Amino acid sequence: MKKVLIIDDENRTRELIARMIDSFGFDVQTIPEGENVQSGIEAIEKHQPDIVFIDIQMPDGTGFDVIRSIENKTFEVIFITAHEEFAIKAIKFSALDYLLKPVDTAELKAALEKAIETVDDKKEPSQFEALQSNIQPTEKRRLVLKTQESVHVVELDQIIRCEADRNYTSFFLKDNKKILVSKTLKEYETLLSAHNFLRVQQSHLINIDYVDRYDKKNGGAVVMKDGSEVPLSPAKRDLFFKRLENI
Repeated sequence: MKKVLIIDDENRTRELIARMIDSFGFDVQTIPEGENVQSGIEAIEKHQPDIVFIDIQMPDGTGFDVIRSIENKTFEVIFITAHEEFAIKAIKFSALDYLLKPVDTAELKAALEKAIETVDDKKEPSQFEALQSNIQPTEKRRLVLKTQESVHVVELDQIIRCEADRNYTSFFLKDNKKILVSKTLKEYETLLSAHNFLRVQQSHLINIDYVDRYDKKNGGAVVMKDGSEVPLSPAKRDLFFKRLENI
């Protein structure tokens, strides 16, 4: 039986989430305990949970502070938050899970199922280290890419381009490394578009900083600094050249 700890500053919310989880019929024990940073840390140390649902906003700090204070993170974490854009982006960059308040039953069930499936996998400290960096507004964003074999932490200026392959995305990096992850290009376009990345064609997202030139032959292609050629959609031409002007 897996232990599920629920940390939230509102007792009503903790109890509600516990009741929702109990109604799913999973082989888990719910522990609605921990209402601030200090009691949250104490609850984790006391119960040694397998899965932790934790609110980001606490009276004396944040859920991030709780997680940072735990040295041996052997549990799965699902953050709970009101719509805080910066926090959500930091969580997504770090390839961690979150739920929006008010918590939706179907989304809670899906998040719990996913956590139960992965809880016994070896935890990578690098993922939580990336989160600590990503929640600092002045720090460089670090993108966590999870493959079947490993967890990669990549700085955005190392990514040359991304290419879609059905529901997978291939990342092509500066050191000639290629990383294939099971997420769609659309998800990464949403994350990276504010960081000088542009989707120039249905299957291609490029880092504008790595553009070498535009080649007019064969209908037009963007040539990247690693020599790779990426087709440019006619619908994206004007936006592409406008972005080049701003480099």
